[in-house]
Amino acid sequence: MSTTSITGYLQRLGLGQELEPTLDNLRRLHRAHVERIPYETLDFQLGRPVGLDPAESVDRIARRGRGGYCFQLNGAFRLLLAELGYRVTMHRVGVQGTGDQEPVGVNGNHLALTVAGLPTPEVPAGHWLVDVGLGFAFHEPLPLQAGTTVQGPFGYRLASSSAEPGAWRLEHHPVRGFVGADISTRAAGIEEFAAEHVRLSTAPESEFVRLARVQRRDALGTDLLLGRVLTRITAEGERRRELADADEWFGALREVFGLPLDELDAAERRRLWETVDAAHLAWSAASGSV
Repeated sequence: MSTTSITGYLQRLGLGQELEPTLDNLRRLHRAHVERIPYETLDFQLGRPVGLDPAESVDRIARRGRGGYCFQLNGAFRLLLAELGYRVTMHRVGVQGTGDQEPVGVNGNHLALTVAGLPTPEVPAGHWLVDVGLGFAFHEPLPLQAGTTVQGPFGYRLASSSAEPGAWRLEHHPVRGFVGADISTRAAGIEEFAAEHVRLSTAPESEFVRLARVQRRDALGTDLLLGRVLTRITAEGERRRELADADEWFGALREVFGLPLDELDAAERRRLWETVDAAHLAWSAASGSV
């Protein structure tokens, strides 16, 4: 990464450049990333090809003011952490959603990170699970050891995977957004996710193509925009409302998610709204609710 890219990335996170590779700073970086860089799939609704190269993803975040989904966000974050001196590794993951019930096992539909070399008395091995590219993401890294961590309204339990020898099993409680995931311990290269990236970003049956999703995590919960429904999820429950028109929808992107989409011209914004609106109406009719 160039010095300009690192500076721009850290500025987007609201952090300075003097960050030693410590656990406290890893937590700061992780919190800032999920709070400021939204999980978003809006290019898929525009039918735009989206690159998988982590350097492109860094540019997308640092210069263009955009977010992304797992392969982009965690790919870019790996580059940043490595530049800052962390021992960071990418891993293949299989995430099981709440709808289609993917079989357990590592199928590579998700990318996660681990960071090594940061021991504490409670985590003597010094390994941490890092994920800034999961919709219902952790707010901070999880200790990569058996046990349960509660962050806001969400709990994450790690244990050995029964479906994949040597892998980790992550379970999400209460179930919201995803049921669980199997995480390989083998190091992976970004090219291993290429075929799945094409499928998830272009296939008509992909959930990311069928319905726009934008999400942002914070210490108390998460904000989720699915189609035209904006939901705030905390330990107290859910507050949701349906956004009435394009002005309200783009206003939520800007104000709630920090996503002004300045790079889109008027025609692109109109086409994005029309695509999102049509998909939302079809989804609402099929599900019988919003």
